[in-house]
Amino acid sequence: MSQAAVLPQQVATRRWRRGAPARVPYVVIALYALVALIGPLVIDYDPVHTPLTDRLLAPGSQLSSGGVAWLGTDALGRDILAQVVYGARTSLTIGLATVLVACLVGVTIGVVAGYARGWLDAVLARITDVLQAFPAILLAIVIAGVFARSVPVVVLSLSVTAWISFARVTRGVALSLRERAWVDAARVMGVPVRSIIVRHVLPFTVGPVVALATLEFALVVLAEAGLSFLGIGLPTGAVSWGQTIANGQQYLETAWWISTLPGIALSLLIINMGILGDQLTARYGQRRTRS
Repeated sequence: MSQAAVLPQQVATRRWRRGAPARVPYVVIALYALVALIGPLVIDYDPVHTPLTDRLLAPGSQLSSGGVAWLGTDALGRDILAQVVYGARTSLTIGLATVLVACLVGVTIGVVAGYARGWLDAVLARITDVLQAFPAILLAIVIAGVFARSVPVVVLSLSVTAWISFARVTRGVALSLRERAWVDAARVMGVPVRSIIVRHVLPFTVGPVVALATLEFALVVLAEAGLSFLGIGLPTGAVSWGQTIANGQQYLETAWWISTLPGIALSLLIINMGILGDQLTARYGQRRTRS
């Protein structure tokens, strides 16, 4: 093989090796999504059933029913592996729903306020100042504690402040675009404001919003686990990593797997979502700088 043919292959190999670590978050998040979608269909779990004969079994122990507790059991005999799998579905569902609600509200308010300016922009600034004066988790605890425990209540409580970041990002994009030549030309031609926003402003917010959504998703999942750890928000029949971690805190010395293994699952998801968010932020930030 000639040297001219070897060099391109070496360059491609080096590029793949440099890009391989960047693909790790995508693989990990895809695995979590697969577990959340398919896992509950494969693993049968009843959070109300408490087989006390199987309580506090170590990982790999055999159950009284003949099965194997691959990740052990908790103080009520419930399988930790099943709790991790069902907890992944709960976390991903609440995370996606909260980010979607916050994104729709924040993008709408931010784009309209940034393009229109005036009193609407001033009102948005005052609202965000008032909401940011209180810790986000404190507002979530108050809202989740006032209403009946349910998944929609948790989504609402976490969305109360999550939309602010989306509004600020899209407002900044709208402020920079409203003075561009093509937007001025559209206004001169008599194009309706709604069409200008949809066609000439919103497409430029997709990149920053997607990057922000990954970071917000990680924060929402962590906040949901915190609410579940405190025992508020989700109903009793729902399975959450926060609940499992809370159930095992008094057994850390004798049954460490109850809190440790769900905690590891939670940490891996949050870390990889954060890394993915940083990558997307850097990518779209470079594009905005070049443009």
